[in-house]
Amino acid sequence: MELVNPQPVARKLNLVSWLLQIIVAVILLQTLFFKFTGAEESVYIFTTLGAEPWGRIGSGIVELIAAALILFPRTVTLGAILSLGTISGAILSHLTKLGIVVKDDGGLLFGLALVVFVCSAAILWLRRREIPIVGNWF
Repeated sequence: MELVNPQPVARKLNLVSWLLQIIVAVILLQTLFFKFTGAEESVYIFTTLGAEPWGRIGSGIVELIAAALILFPRTVTLGAILSLGTISGAILSHLTKLGIVVKDDGGLLFGLALVVFVCSAAILWLRRREIPIVGNWF
């Protein structure tokens, strides 16, 4: 019986992780333009949440940090944790105050939030041994 070389599996998982990391970073970075320029949709969202302008600007800064962290190998898990926490707040806001569809977007923002959530969770699962403090238990 021939043993399977674990290296190709690890390499494939690393490639999957990088694909997920890029998806999360692109989505987070793309939304920054709207938050930092005060786009109508962003102002509407944060006004509805009672957090305009500081909530909009603050969440943009946190998303920028998360996107940067998720793209550097040494900080991937920290970036995934930060993006997962931030996007959880966005999803909760959609489900409680904003609704799935915001300003006739067809649910696009909610859908992007779900994609970021799922991809961030998958990154953490793939890299669970790298999670600070608790990673050694996996």
